[in-house]
Amino acid sequence: MDLKRIEDIAEESFDTQDESFEKESSSGGLVLQAQPQRRESFLYRPDNEFDLSPVSRHSSIGSSEYCEDLIVTPFAQILASLKTVRNNYVSLTEASDRTGRLLSNNTSSSKHLSDEDFGKLASETLAELDWCLDQLENIHSHRSVGDMASSKFKRMLNRELSNFSDSKSGNQVSEYICNTFLDKQQELDLPALCGDEGSAGKGSPLSQISGVKKPLCHTNSLTQLPKYGVETEHEMELGKLLEDTSKWGLDVFKMDTFSSQRPLTAVVYQIFRERDLLKTFKIPSKTLLNYLMTLEDHYLKVPYHNRIHACDVTQSVHVLLSSPALESVFTDLEILATLFAAAVHDVDHPGVTNQYLINSSSELALMYNDLSVLENHSLAVGFKLLQDESCDIFHNLNKKQKQSLRKMAIDLVLATDMSKHMSLLADMKTMVETMKVAGSGVLLLDNYTERIQVLQNMIHCADLSNPTKPLEIYKTWVGLIMEEFFEQGDREREEGLDISPMCDRHNATIEKSQVGFIDYIVHPLWETWADLVHPDAQDILDTLEENRDYYQNLIPLSPNTKEAPTSQLAAAAEKIQFHITSEDDDQPQPDS
Repeated sequence: MDLKRIEDIAEESFDTQDESFEKESSSGGLVLQAQPQRRESFLYRPDNEFDLSPVSRHSSIGSSEYCEDLIVTPFAQILASLKTVRNNYVSLTEASDRTGRLLSNNTSSSKHLSDEDFGKLASETLAELDWCLDQLENIHSHRSVGDMASSKFKRMLNRELSNFSDSKSGNQVSEYICNTFLDKQQELDLPALCGDEGSAGKGSPLSQISGVKKPLCHTNSLTQLPKYGVETEHEMELGKLLEDTSKWGLDVFKMDTFSSQRPLTAVVYQIFRERDLLKTFKIPSKTLLNYLMTLEDHYLKVPYHNRIHACDVTQSVHVLLSSPALESVFTDLEILATLFAAAVHDVDHPGVTNQYLINSSSELALMYNDLSVLENHSLAVGFKLLQDESCDIFHNLNKKQKQSLRKMAIDLVLATDMSKHMSLLADMKTMVETMKVAGSGVLLLDNYTERIQVLQNMIHCADLSNPTKPLEIYKTWVGLIMEEFFEQGDREREEGLDISPMCDRHNATIEKSQVGFIDYIVHPLWETWADLVHPDAQDILDTLEENRDYYQNLIPLSPNTKEAPTSQLAAAAEKIQFHITSEDDDQPQPDS
């Protein structure tokens, strides 16, 4: 949402009048609801470097419904201040519109103000206007209003992490957060060491997509399709579990067991049938199952980024799409694209990070120029599998539908690159707060940019939903992601690379890492999503707080590990500062 297009909603050259938008939303947009009081994330703490205007943190101007809400994104703050200036001007001058009608019914007009109050209001109005001018003068014309919020949030996160890095363990968590969830300038002269990256590693010609195996026609040997899409000895248990497909917190580990290690196939098949997508897009059941099983075969046997994770994210997206606040907002094609993107988003993931692939000069990093390496690869694999006739689930879509779906799927999967986290969060929060300040309380979502922005944040929320699930499921996920981290750390140690934060099995602090992960990444994201769909995500926020408290209580009062010397901590803090603030420079920054 750039400054130049606040009034011009037709910025995208992409055709928004195609089939993906042909259905009008019966709800007239996404209606924002007032939020109840609860523990707020660090985004709502004072930002000393961003001087707040007297009233810009409140959206009471123009809408009494949100009078208690705090406004934290810079563009929405400027908008709120300008509305205050306008209202004050009316009070001071009794200005009328072009028809001669008084612009305000405010009883505190100039004739009712004492000389002292009149002078005070005039001074406050001038101060408010000066503040707006200061902020506008610092806006880069080529950057979006979301970038303003992103830069502010990164600066605030830097301060929070500086306080958090009061020990060796805290510093390790801070470095992990910076390296994973923030775009940062790449360092040069990285070592080019050989290593076995699995199917997503070296050895394949650049002209080919590595990791793609010849599809098997899984349904050819079947006289009839299984009731739930997969052959299993636990059909009764599977059927019972699939009844919870539309509920938050589905036990995907039981799903893996009951589906004979076909959780993604079973769940996506169930979702497509529930949503009637097979009929809507004329997808033969046999073709869908062939594609899903082939896709599932291309998820590798790594601890975390495997078929169960894909199942979990896709099922979570399905539940979020079913939110009452989003009823009738998205078209069937948008829903199809979002579910497809969730299903393929980590296919052929080798269990290492983008940064590891870059540092080890893997062929994938070379192919994708170090930009969202794994996300680009998963997209390529997911679409490549469709080229087999027995797997082409989009065969009956027309050309325009296929183009629209492909564009949406690409935009959605690339949004699962965790280094894009702060930009996604800032864009969503700016959009929500701007609509609040505008007074309507309704997100029209009447252009591609805004619609895909909500869907990108939805899939990002689903990808970061582990801490919002029932505690036992969350704990299982924590164990799996830590094992994947440790395996990467073992490889880095063997190859002479610097061991990535949280990847050293001898020094990791799991409990503190989860608290920091929730406080600085997960909570701000889900807090903003809950604001968007209120009250539909309140139970999710409650579970998140309970799980956070669980890990907080496990942190020992006295650290068992030896505290790092002050000089080391200071140097590490300085390094973190560079990572966060470097993006504020005018020079374009490469993605991590």
